[in-house]
Amino acid sequence: MIRYAKPTTVDEALALLGEDRWRILAGGTDFYPVQGAKPFRDNILDINGLPELRGVAEADDHWRIGARTTWTDIVRHSLPAAFDALKAAAREVGSVQIQNVASVAGNLCNASPAADGVPALMVLDADVELRSAKATRHLPLGEFILGNRRTALQPGEMVTAIRVPKRSAAGTSAFVKLGARRYLVISIAMVAARLVVEDGIVADAAIAVGACSAVARRLAGVEAALRGQPVTAALGDAVLSAPIDELSPIGDVRGSAEYRLDAAREIVTRAVRAALGLDSGKVAA
Repeated sequence: MIRYAKPTTVDEALALLGEDRWRILAGGTDFYPVQGAKPFRDNILDINGLPELRGVAEADDHWRIGARTTWTDIVRHSLPAAFDALKAAAREVGSVQIQNVASVAGNLCNASPAADGVPALMVLDADVELRSAKATRHLPLGEFILGNRRTALQPGEMVTAIRVPKRSAAGTSAFVKLGARRYLVISIAMVAARLVVEDGIVADAAIAVGACSAVARRLAGVEAALRGQPVTAALGDAVLSAPIDELSPIGDVRGSAEYRLDAAREIVTRAVRAALGLDSGKVAA
């Protein structure tokens, strides 16, 4: 018989995870769609009774986003400008009703190539906190998401938080999403850009693209091309000429692989300019 449990402490939840096979229910916005027509075989562990997993807190060397923190929580919380891309992505996760209940950790654990929150967290060098009854470990976000619907979660583990190091919460950022329409749309391509400017020169750059590979990717070639560049209207030329070998898009009903590559380069340029205040960030349509 399938079991249902709603623990009231994290330790209780971890103890349950260590003794049986459970499927975790948080915001629940993708819980049934991912299940599809298949019958339930796993027990259901409802973590909505764990208030300590919700909220954003500042520590000495990092920002901590609890696993149950909703996208609306992200939008409403006062955060440095480096988080602006994450806030913009939060506003693109489904409808407002979805944003009110969908959790940040759920977006990561679903491991969809088109998960809006992933590129914005990648440019913040976020890591994922994984706890079991026996241990706690931290993985860089790029090592946590392994592929389409695949993560590095091990049996008995759950995501308890996402951490952003203070050193990466610097500069300004922007998020640009390309979809077939303005609202409630799965991304064809999306970009988050974070740039640090010192004395009119790009001192550091972090660029990540989603929906153009099985997992979101940082663009090392574009980042290297931007570093040391003066902040002028011609900055986009550095983006357009830089390699983007990290991307390997597929073709589907939303767009061909060739279109995604061309679109990605264009919206990277838009995101960079928006992060620097040269353009207003927006969703491409």
